[in-house]
Amino acid sequence: MPDSVLMTVRELKALEHPAGSQSGRAFSATLLVRKVTARTAKNDSTFLSVELGDRTGSFSFICFSDSPYFDFFKRQAEGAVLRVEGKTDYYQDRFSPRITRADELTPDQLAAPGVMENLVEVPPEDPARLWEELQNFVAAIGHAELRVTVQAVFDALGEAFKTSPAAVAMHHAYRHGLLEHTVHMAKAAKALLPLYPEVDADLALAGVLLHDVGKTIEYEGALAPRKSRKGILQGHVVLGYQLVRKAGLKAKLDPDRLERIEHIILSHQGEIEYGAAVMAATPEAVFVSMIDNLDAKMGMVQRALRQAAGGEEFSEKLPGLNAPLLIKKPGD
Repeated sequence: MPDSVLMTVRELKALEHPAGSQSGRAFSATLLVRKVTARTAKNDSTFLSVELGDRTGSFSFICFSDSPYFDFFKRQAEGAVLRVEGKTDYYQDRFSPRITRADELTPDQLAAPGVMENLVEVPPEDPARLWEELQNFVAAIGHAELRVTVQAVFDALGEAFKTSPAAVAMHHAYRHGLLEHTVHMAKAAKALLPLYPEVDADLALAGVLLHDVGKTIEYEGALAPRKSRKGILQGHVVLGYQLVRKAGLKAKLDPDRLERIEHIILSHQGEIEYGAAVMAATPEAVFVSMIDNLDAKMGMVQRALRQAAGGEEFSEKLPGLNAPLLIKKPGD
């Protein structure tokens, strides 16, 4: 593939379609394969939905069976790194370019300075600082056995919690995303707890810190997160419950508090249809569930704003919000 100026996804989405042109603008980019899904059209032909991205965003396009690159994309594993060329295009108001060439990067190309750093999305905050803040929140739990329970879970998880995403696609779906989501929730809980004296502060904080620990097992893949075997068969709610129960029993946490912290884990998804095992039925469980929903949705907002291309008024429709997001600031 000839050398040319490589563009990021954000830069691609910012390109204006040439007036009166049907061909779009030509581009080159180094991108990560995030997902390849085979689907069947109404005429029984097979096509691929391919999602590519970098640290600035992602896009999907359709690769039909008569494309010279159909077999190429069909065999690509999630996490593969490609050099692609194409022309900008849109489908139903979504950026969906036409790919005209694609090649796998060689090991030497992958090792070039900045390549992997430009592909892997991370939070805007320093992960080391986020981890330090999380440890401070653990230390702030006043009840001794509850604090030991929480610390034991994080000790057992090791580095996995620091690097895990909080989701595959919906919110905080990037490296260190789970850490960012958890610390943001803990900060929100600290600010809101004085308004709700009925909520046991230690249980609520412990619930916030532990609510998503099962995601360290539910997801796998360093570059393109996907569900693991256990993630598919059990899910992070059950996996988190197992981790917390084991740690609580070992710490000799009293049965009442153990049951209450387990209930927070089992109910934090908010609705049965969203993956909760039960509906929240304690003050602390309701509190944690609401803060989880708040930060998940605001995380989607923050990410959409970070990835917005210059000149856009609205983002693409965000599945978690079921609406596009107004990108422009008030007064712009």
